[in-house]
Parts: sequence; structure tokens; C-alpha cells
Amino acid sequence: MSASTNQPLAVGLIGYGLGGSAFHAPLIAATPGLHLAAVVTRDAGRRAQIEHRYPDARVVADVDALWQMSDALDLVVVSSPNATHVPYARTALDAGLHVIVDKPFAPSAAQAREIGALADRVARFAIPFHNRRWDGDFLTVERLVRDGAFGEVHRFESRFERLRATAKPRWTLPDAAERGEGIVLDIGTHLIDQALHLFGPVVDVHAELARRHPSVVVEDEAFLSLAHANGVRTHLYMSAAAAQSGARLSVWGARAAYVKHGLDPQEDALRAGVIPGAPGWGAEPRERWGSLGTTVEHSAHPTLPGAYPAFYAGVERAIRAGEPPPVLVADAVATLDVIEAAFRSARERRVVEIASAG
Repeated sequence: MSASTNQPLAVGLIGYGLGGSAFHAPLIAATPGLHLAAVVTRDAGRRAQIEHRYPDARVVADVDALWQMSDALDLVVVSSPNATHVPYARTALDAGLHVIVDKPFAPSAAQAREIGALADRVARFAIPFHNRRWDGDFLTVERLVRDGAFGEVHRFESRFERLRATAKPRWTLPDAAERGEGIVLDIGTHLIDQALHLFGPVVDVHAELARRHPSVVVEDEAFLSLAHANGVRTHLYMSAAAAQSGARLSVWGARAAYVKHGLDPQEDALRAGVIPGAPGWGAEPRERWGSLGTTVEHSAHPTLPGAYPAFYAGVERAIRAGEPPPVLVADAVATLDVIEAAFRSARERRVVEIASAG
């Protein structure tokens, strides 16, 4: 291990699908103080991609091979199927390694708490990958709220919607629900985390879940209404069956509102192979800025640049300098508490209170 030396922290990455190839590997490789040392994938095509782009990384075919080299690692990133998140996180921590877990951090709040408790016992970090806190549109809303641009905030709306002609394969498996699949534990994790980060604890949840694609066995569309303890009402929309999307973010306050369309550009840049942190990284053109003001008087408001590299920079500082990690296990637990309340609300067709909020 290199955490106590001047050598870069050695990182092992489990999985090289979209999450591993677009979100984790490029950000790890671009972060000073981190080194992508190993990647787990069985796919020959992905192996070739890794060997071409990250020639210093060792490619191994399974997680057992990664655990065998744990003495040479400091940090493991779990970007594998949802059902593996908890067992892989547990194994990494038991091996004395810090661990980052992609969403969902765990399939249940209880399991998330167990991982957090284990991390505390072994004095290592377990860090949820809630990277969309560093979307440019969200950073913009966060600053506007902090600066009091809206006056008293009444309602926050947020959505991720797309049209998926082919169902996500894991959402069609007979045991998909047991494996932690579905849109709420997928992109809903980010939407809920953003709402909690902005407006704090939720006291009750109303949810409507639907299966739109004929092949799915878990929800691929959902609406959640969250009542925050501070009086703000959040409406969250997520869909894989939307031919057009509504506004990505909207904030409605006593003095002004903000409405923003379009997605943060960082994902497209990462998919295209742009090096994170390159000049102009995360910047949006003026025509994609949101509108701030009232019906009578409003204007385009600049979107702050997105900053995904900040997540892994924060991870490096946490391990090196003992700073708080960029996302806490408690944040993942709070998100999962809301998700569990949402599932119960949809099942029982009623508003569900969250007793721990406050």
C-alpha cells in the first residue's frame, strides 16, 4: 500500500462497462495522486480497450485475482452489477482497502449501515459514488439557493427522462428486484441524493411506479413526491419511456424561479474520450443556460462548469490527509431510506412517513 508514502494511491477497478469505462477509469487516471493499477473484466474487447488507453493497468479476469493483489492496492472501486456491490465492498474493507461503491451503494439502508459500520471498524473509507452532485446545473442551483436568489423555496423539480427502445437487460431478469435493479435504485439514487443535499431530511414520501416496456419486471418509470422537514416540496421524475423530456431542473421560490433544460455535458465528454479537466471542461454554451427570474422579467443565467474531477480529488485528500470524504455513508443511507419509503408507498398506495427524519 502507498497511502503513507509519496507514491500515487493504487486503485483497482471492478467492472469496465459504462460506469467503469466512462465515469471511473478516466477520472481516476486524470486525478493527481491516484494511479489506475488494475481493472477487472472478462470481456476481450474491453481488455483491449484498457490495454490501449491505460497500458500501465493490469487487466485481470475476475475479482479473485484482484483480491490476490490487494497488498499492492490502496483503494477499490466497485462498478459491477448492483447485486455485487455489498459483497465486493465488504471484501475490500476486510482486505484493509478503502472502497468506492457506484450507485446504488447497497440495495437496502440496513446493508448500507452495515458497510459503514465495517468501514469504521477497520478504519477505512467506504464512499458512495454520488457524482451528480458535481453536475453543472446542480452546482448552479446549489449556489442560487445558498445566495438566496429565490427567496423562500417552495418547490424543487428534477428529472432524468429518456426513451429506451430496448429494455435494460438486467431489468428483464426474473430476479431483478432481488438484485436491486430498477430505475429508482438506478438514476433515482442521484435525483434523491441531490434533493437531500439541497434541502435536507425528508419526512414523508409519496411514490408512483410503473413498468412501461413490455419486457421489464421492475419499474422503468417513477414519480416521487418528497416533503422535506424545512417545508420544501420536491417532485422527482425518472423514466426510460419518455419520448421527450421536461425541464431537467426547476426551482420555484417566493421571489424567483429557475428552469433549466438539457443534461450536463460531462457524460458525453467522458464517453467521447475527452480528458477530464481539459480546457473548457464541463462548460455549457449560452444557448443551454437556464432561465432565472419571474414570468414578467427573466434572463439566461450562466451554468457553472460541471466538476466530476472534484469527486476523486476529494477521495485522494480524504485518504492522504484525513479530510472528510466527498460523500458520506450517511448520505447513502438517507437516500436508501427514501427509496424504501417510496417502494412501500407505491405498494400500499399511501404517503409513507420517515420516522428518522428531522
